[in-house]
Amino acid sequence: MVHIRKHQLNDRFDVVDIIKKEIHNVEETLRKVDEFYQKDLRKLDRLSDKIARVGGSWGFISGFFVFLGLWVILNAVILSVYAFDPYPFILLNLFMSALASIQAPIILMSQNRASRRDQARLEIDLEKDLRDLHIDQSSHVILLELHRDVNAIKKKLGLK
Repeated sequence: MVHIRKHQLNDRFDVVDIIKKEIHNVEETLRKVDEFYQKDLRKLDRLSDKIARVGGSWGFISGFFVFLGLWVILNAVILSVYAFDPYPFILLNLFMSALASIQAPIILMSQNRASRRDQARLEIDLEKDLRDLHIDQSSHVILLELHRDVNAIKKKLGLK
């Protein structure tokens, strides 16, 4: 935590430098959190993250609707007499069920990992907020002391 001690008020210091150092510390900590959660990922974890990225996108949904439309057109119109999956498209339903039963847990695994990483980042963010409050508190102390000093000077000069 950042503490600006009373004796530092007499010394020359730059609050902007203190804040810059704190920002750098927070950025470094966030980078380390990301590294920590990325370094132990197995190949299957990385694959599930990629599947979640693709499977949870509008591109996937659009592409899947195009695939369904082509499947129906192929089996109901083009190959109507010799269709490999005639209406009610039981084979298509089987593929869709298999895709859903595999895709859902993979996406959940990826989201669970992201949730743990996000929780760690939130805790760091809270820590940063507390440091900011300490800086604000120290700044207010400085301002109050300056206000008192200015009033004392005005009193001595007979301006108040």
